[in-house]
Amino acid sequence: MNNPKKTVLHGWHEEQGANMALFGNYDMPLWYKTGAKAEHLAVVTAAGIFDTSHMAAVSVRGPAARSLLQLCLSKDLNTCIGKEKLPLADGRCVYGVFLQEDGTVLDDAIVYQLRPEVFMVVVNAGMGGPVAAHLTRYGIGKDVVVRDLTDRVGKMDIQGPLSARILSKVLRDPREVFDKMAYFSFKGGFGDKKSETAVALADGTPVLVSRTGYTGEFGFELFVEIDRLADLWRKVLEAGQDKGLIACGLAARDSLRAGAMLPLSHQDIGAWPFLHNPWQFALSWNDDHTSFSKVFVGAPALLASSWQNHTLPFAGYDPRKIGAGEGNYVTSTAGKRVGTILTCTTDMAIGRAGDEIVSVAGNPDFPAKGLCCGFVLVDRALKPGDQVVLTDGKRKITVEIRADIRPNRTARSPIGKMLG
Repeated sequence: MNNPKKTVLHGWHEEQGANMALFGNYDMPLWYKTGAKAEHLAVVTAAGIFDTSHMAAVSVRGPAARSLLQLCLSKDLNTCIGKEKLPLADGRCVYGVFLQEDGTVLDDAIVYQLRPEVFMVVVNAGMGGPVAAHLTRYGIGKDVVVRDLTDRVGKMDIQGPLSARILSKVLRDPREVFDKMAYFSFKGGFGDKKSETAVALADGTPVLVSRTGYTGEFGFELFVEIDRLADLWRKVLEAGQDKGLIACGLAARDSLRAGAMLPLSHQDIGAWPFLHNPWQFALSWNDDHTSFSKVFVGAPALLASSWQNHTLPFAGYDPRKIGAGEGNYVTSTAGKRVGTILTCTTDMAIGRAGDEIVSVAGNPDFPAKGLCCGFVLVDRALKPGDQVVLTDGKRKITVEIRADIRPNRTARSPIGKMLG
């Protein structure tokens, strides 16, 4: 394996005594001295920041940029915004997946429309090159330029209900930035004078502020020039000192996204058809789910697929977990092997009160002990309330198939409410 890559914040992580581990060929913090539990709870009750500069970005520009993305992305860009199903427009972004021709997942992504012919595609660590090559292949002969921006974009996330209040302290004109800022919208720009607006830090540094994230909680993803990231990180951390803001590692990121029912690419979605999972909203299905509203790469394979396995979310009855390691599997309650474990982690912000899952969000006095949660891939359709068993061959944990996991998530909360 190649020598691990390091983000520009790597030195800071080491100075703070972070427990480091390899992820996507980057040496990344799993947790800091505060511990994964405290970091998870901070995001649900206050705020946390994450170094996400290991993620990759791809630039897609030119008169044919939109049509190329329309061909390659699973989501229909002409009907993807809001309940009204409006077209993707400047200042809006959308989640989708890039499929191979056989209907399996190359990667998932968020596509940002900076201008009518200029898009930024944010993908997972190590996937900038493969996604850029994929787009380039389908863009042959089209008036479009695709560039892999891996390690050229500074990115960090601030997530949690106090995020906007903290970010207000470092932005030049926060009132204007946050005005009518909808979920999955963004303002500003960086490194491109034509797409930059008045959105800047107090010191004038251009910044793109995106109301998105990977925790299920209210928050933002921030993009700046790579050489400005360390300064932004320190400014945000200082601004949030009095509001409980702490730095968070990948362990908390994983447990938060699992409790929010968000997939990890190449783990919960990957080398099998993108069907029978909780994320079918990423596909451009028509109203009766018999076909798609457009032609896109992988669509014919999905429509012809005989794939019957189901990816299903689950929650346990206590914090115990059995990971997705080799030799671990899923059985029915009668002991018959029915599938594999994709993700199993512990959401420390939730617990059970009888048959109900309760979150500390909105219930600060609730004695949450945590519940294991994640996704299984099984050979049958199961409904919420059905039980399966996770096992490593020795230990057994009974879990419940769920329609939802962590309640009271704040990601979609009105921004005015979150500003107080």
